[in-house]
Amino acid sequence: MPSDTAPADTGQPEPNHVLEFPGGYTRSVGPVIGRFLSELRDGRLVGIRTADGRVLVPPSEYDPETGEDVTEEFVEVGPVGTVTTWSWVAHPAKEHPLDRPFAWALVRPDGADTALLHALDLGVFEEGAKPPKSLRTGMRVRPRWRAERTGGIGDIECFQPEVTMINAPTRLEYRLTGGQALQRFLEGISEGRILGHRCHVCDSVIVPMKGLCPRDGVPTTEEVELPDTGTVTTFAVNNIPDPRAPEVPFVSAYVLLDGAGLTMLTLVAGIPADQVRMGMRVKAAWRPREEWARTMGNIKWFEPVDEPDVPFEEIKDFM
Repeated sequence: MPSDTAPADTGQPEPNHVLEFPGGYTRSVGPVIGRFLSELRDGRLVGIRTADGRVLVPPSEYDPETGEDVTEEFVEVGPVGTVTTWSWVAHPAKEHPLDRPFAWALVRPDGADTALLHALDLGVFEEGAKPPKSLRTGMRVRPRWRAERTGGIGDIECFQPEVTMINAPTRLEYRLTGGQALQRFLEGISEGRILGHRCHVCDSVIVPMKGLCPRDGVPTTEEVELPDTGTVTTFAVNNIPDPRAPEVPFVSAYVLLDGAGLTMLTLVAGIPADQVRMGMRVKAAWRPREEWARTMGNIKWFEPVDEPDVPFEEIKDFM
C-alpha cells in the first residue's frame, strides 16, 4: 500500500538510476536498413525507391506518405547534399558528436527526395559562439567519413561544407617599360614638370602624354607644359587600405589639369574624405626634391587650394 510518510531526508544526494541492457540491445535490421548500413560501411549513401518513383533516404520498408511497401530498387545518392533546415548548438553536451559548437542539419543528398539528420561541422568556434553567417538553408555539404567504419550512421563522422572558394596567396612581379611618350612624360615628372601632348585635330592636350589622341586616333608630338593645378571632376571614397594613400578612407579622383583636355586619375588628400566635392580646386603636393625619381610617385597626391569651386557646367563634359 502507498505510504503517507515522506522518505527521511538523509542529506545525501539521490542515487543515479540506470537502465541498461547487459551485452547491448541486439535487433535485426532487415534487408532494407541492413543494405543502407552495409553501404555506409563501404563509404556510400543509398536510398530506396517508392512505388511512385521517389527516393527515400534513409530508406525504410514502407512509404511514410502512403503506407505502401517500397520497391526493391536501391539508388545510390549524394554524397553531396543540400541543407534543408538546421539548428545551432552553441553549448555541446558530452553526448554530442562534436566537442565544439556545431549544427544539427537535415541534409537532402543529391538524387534523394527526403533528408537525413546529422551533425554539420563548420569549423572551430568558442563555446557559446553564435552561428556563422555561412550557415544557411541551401548550403552544399558532403559527409566526412570515418577511417574505420562498422556499418552504422556514425560511420559518417559529420557533414561539412563543400569548398566553394579559396584564398590563394597571389603575387606577380613584372617590369613596365614605357614607350617614348611615357618615358618623356616621366622625364618631365623627374624635373617637377607635367608634360602633355596637343592633338592637331581636336586641339586637346592629353596628359599623361600617350603619343596619340584617344579621341581622334592620330599621332601626337607637340609638347605642352601644364601647371600642377586643376579641378576635381569626379571621385570615389575608398575604404580598402592602399600603400599609396595617407589613411583610410581615402579619395581617388579624376582631376582636370588647367589647360588639359582629358582628366588624370590621382589621389586627393589634405581634406576629410567626406568634404571632397566635384568642382573643387586642387594642386599637386610634391615630395621633397631629394626624393624625386622617374615616377608619378613624385606627386604624393593633390590637395585643395583656396579658390572658388568650378561650376558644374564647365566640367560636365569631363565626367
